[in-house]
Amino acid sequence: MSDTVANTVAATRARLEQTLDAIDEKLDVKKQAGELAGRVQKSYRDNPVPWIIGATAAAVVVAGLVVWAVVSDD
Repeated sequence: MSDTVANTVAATRARLEQTLDAIDEKLDVKKQAGELAGRVQKSYRDNPVPWIIGATAAAVVVAGLVVWAVVSDD
């Protein structure tokens, strides 16, 4: 009986250790940021057109906000 309990405890500890390792990996901001940067670079290399369109749209919005701030009477 105690062998069964010991095996169950050992298996539970192993699963808990795996779970904690997975959580630690997910919460590693530096590693996640590096992976995201890699995916973004790959996406840009594969098809840069959406990135160029997005950057242009962002620049137009920022320029519009600057013009609005300068011209407004507030």
